[in-house]
Amino acid sequence: MTGIHRKSFDPAARGAMHGVRVVDLSRLVAGNVLTKVFSDHGAEVVKVEPPEGDTLRAWRVGGVETSWKTICRNKKSVALDLKRAEGIAVVKALVRDAAMLVESFRPGVLEAMGLAPAELLAINPALVVVRISGWGQDGPFNHKPGFGTLVEGYSGFAAVNGFDDREPVLPPMFMGDAYAGLYGASVAMIALRHAEAGGGGQVIDVSLFEPLFSVLEPQVANWRISGKRKPRTGSRSTNTSPRNAYRTRDGGWVCLSASTQGMTEKLFRSIGREDMITDPRFANNPSRLQHWQELDAIIGGWIGERTLEDNLAHFDKAGVTIGPIMDTAMLEKDRYAIEREALIEVPDEDMPDGWLPMHGLVPRLSATPGVLARRAPRIGEHNDEILTPVLGAAEVARLRGLGVLREAARKQAAE
Repeated sequence: MTGIHRKSFDPAARGAMHGVRVVDLSRLVAGNVLTKVFSDHGAEVVKVEPPEGDTLRAWRVGGVETSWKTICRNKKSVALDLKRAEGIAVVKALVRDAAMLVESFRPGVLEAMGLAPAELLAINPALVVVRISGWGQDGPFNHKPGFGTLVEGYSGFAAVNGFDDREPVLPPMFMGDAYAGLYGASVAMIALRHAEAGGGGQVIDVSLFEPLFSVLEPQVANWRISGKRKPRTGSRSTNTSPRNAYRTRDGGWVCLSASTQGMTEKLFRSIGREDMITDPRFANNPSRLQHWQELDAIIGGWIGERTLEDNLAHFDKAGVTIGPIMDTAMLEKDRYAIEREALIEVPDEDMPDGWLPMHGLVPRLSATPGVLARRAPRIGEHNDEILTPVLGAAEVARLRGLGVLREAARKQAAE
């Protein structure tokens, strides 16, 4: 028993976006992160998957679709063959009453499918069409495939990440996709607000590159002023010192940032080195940046003589901004993550113990909190629920007979 709060899905739960339908044609991460923001707040997100399912389902651990289950909770699935004209006709029928359509095909593919934005907006003039691609719908790279890894390299992120005497380091998670998804969700809300005010629908062009590029430091401005490339400094900062990761006596790690003069002086006093406040090498931030090695040796030496627990207790009492570097095993049992419900558990028959740990509902809204309405869907689980009101039972049966809808998913959902 980990102490993690166990939550149940409530199909009757209603969030602030209840009544808003989002048709999601995207694959993998960015689009699914975007639509998760809406589904977590009550929107009806209809995942239109190919018969074999969204590629995200293939990211399994121990045979369990962990990425799919966590990113695609609260959504509904329709398994539809979009290589068939009948499948394209179904999408057109779905967007008539939808607020938004999200896609992540390579630029030009949507047009080739017969679902060009102009045609979609002719069907539903208030529709918000969100187009996610690696490099954008125009520009010299619009023909290129775009995975987050390429963007994480091209944006300048990898060049400044890691240590200067080693290779550039790509992030060990889907950073580029996540930024694009979250940026896309916020901008989509702006477009929905515009449409609801009578301004009509529009097309949103979200590249993976630009969101990540925009959140990096003002690297181009700094380069133009200094003529110097930002070096890879590991966990140090080129703006303030001290700031680093330090190892404790028992093999743990802490991260420390004293980015104001007052906090730095508090740190010095807490380790019994008030003399460093007036030492010319450490008296101000520019001097500390110049003498960071000497400074880190003093701080790291002090921390290294004590255990992780002792360090945290000491600096917490002193009011110094320091914290542990947590790994997954630590987070699963962490009081803060549990009590804040940043980490929760939901029922899941595929998990060995019947419970799936996942992130909670973020951020928190006081009047209209997010909801846990349903687990991530099986492939095509909601074919009948979604399509029968739109097409009629006879047409759904006809499409199933033609193989446009995945029959195997329907059977699986009924098991």
